[in-house]
Amino acid sequence: MKTQFFSSLVLLLIIFQACGQNKESKNTASIMKENEIKPGNPHYSHTDTTKLNLTDAEWKKILPEDVYLVSRKADTERPFTGKYWNTDVKGTYYCAACGNILFRSGAKFASSCGWPSFFEQENKKSVVYKTDNSIGMERIEALCGRCGGHLGHLFDDGPAPTGKRYCMNSIALDFEPDTK
Repeated sequence: MKTQFFSSLVLLLIIFQACGQNKESKNTASIMKENEIKPGNPHYSHTDTTKLNLTDAEWKKILPEDVYLVSRKADTERPFTGKYWNTDVKGTYYCAACGNILFRSGAKFASSCGWPSFFEQENKKSVVYKTDNSIGMERIEALCGRCGGHLGHLFDDGPAPTGKRYCMNSIALDFEPDTK
């Protein structure tokens, strides 16, 4: 619910900017974008790259329950239910737990797997990996490079140029559309 509220607020600010609101409104939107703070989560930032080392109790306190379960407990949303699995809007995807930049929409592709899929991460430090044997098979778990939160898994069946498929949980992602 908090994620939806924040996303709606950001969208409204973008709409006001695009509709030629006065200079004061644009300054407010710029300040909010620079701060990139989520209500109740003082660690959320699109610019801070400091590694986070919070306890499970701290994460549980600041994250909405659905984000907490996926990000901190490696839960998985049902396929074809997430908000980003079938979108093609241009913009940037961030970690829903900490705000770390993860992917650009230009790397997103329709994989038909039911989850948002990308063929490359934004930069080499955006996503880190860990071996995952949790369901009786070896997979590569994709984690946020800043907070270590579970995002999804990495597979070798993606398109060129990388051949990779970052299969992500929508709930683990925040999206900010391009303003132009």
